[in-house]
Amino acid sequence: MKPEIVVSSRDLERLEGMLFSPAARNRRDLDGLRDELERAEVLEPEQMPANVITMNSRARFREQPGGREYELTLVYPHEAGQDGSKVSVFSPAGSALLGLATGQSIDWKTDDGRTIHLEVLEVLSQPQAEGELGQ
Repeated sequence: MKPEIVVSSRDLERLEGMLFSPAARNRRDLDGLRDELERAEVLEPEQMPANVITMNSRARFREQPGGREYELTLVYPHEAGQDGSKVSVFSPAGSALLGLATGQSIDWKTDDGRTIHLEVLEVLSQPQAEGELGQ
């Protein structure tokens, strides 16, 4: 069972524009993100709770098994970095994180076939709740 997620109308509009562009329209690897957006509760940006991961949010996570903790920023594909601190919303991990709130968790399969359980410990920065809507 997947956790309930909340997405801002601003993120939804921009992501749908990207997902249904000629370049991405037929990409089956993006079906997971399309499915997540279809099931999401949609709120206006100014209504987004500060503890929900939106685009450009920075959050702290715990990975199980192992208990490793780390921080990630959820970004658009062209902003993802090589250092691993920024994860693209077009990646399986990124699409799984969009809309999760502090305390929620999700399982996803890695490229090597392992299942990782990831728990959101804290949303450190969320531009929409902070009124930084320029992105």
